[in-house]
Amino acid sequence: MKKTFKVWFMGKFFHSCCKGGLAERGVDKAKLSRIYREHCAIVARAKPMNDDRLIASYMMGIYFIAMNRESGLTPEENYEMIENAIKNNSMYKKKMGTAEEYLDERKIPERMKWAEESRTRTGENNWVVDVLPKCDEYDLGYDYRECGICRICRDEGCFELAKYLCRLDYTIADMMGAKLVRTTTLAEGGEVCDFRYSLK
Repeated sequence: MKKTFKVWFMGKFFHSCCKGGLAERGVDKAKLSRIYREHCAIVARAKPMNDDRLIASYMMGIYFIAMNRESGLTPEENYEMIENAIKNNSMYKKKMGTAEEYLDERKIPERMKWAEESRTRTGENNWVVDVLPKCDEYDLGYDYRECGICRICRDEGCFELAKYLCRLDYTIADMMGAKLVRTTTLAEGGEVCDFRYSLK
């Protein structure tokens, strides 16, 4: 994968956000250095994903893989590190915005264009998505048919880790003040990840 500034920045961001919590769990400086080096090594060999909307998610997935290889903690403990880092980071929360902003129907044309572009599969590890506009049951829906995090986990021989990061979608929805309903995910063997968002 090409190491652009955004790729580099997101790797540094997740490392900076997580290292305090990791240190509190007894992860020493040597292991912290190995986590970041492993993250960089995975980035270097990762198949490209060219979807700027989801580059942060892809980098988070790669960092999570590196944590599980080098921290000495369980996947559940490493998930808690990622979740706490996101919940307690004001910059990340500001970037996410509010549910009202996220569910604004004026964004639908742009999202439909994004969905169409995703089906061209210009990057091997991109997400592929269908966008479902507002209806009686929800305000915004997504059916993800392919997932970059599932793909990088499979490429790295640790597909079982992908399901942990699926849980973050609920955390992020809650941070925005949105309600998320989902019945199936690719990480757990489903045909799609069926996201259905509504205002709380």
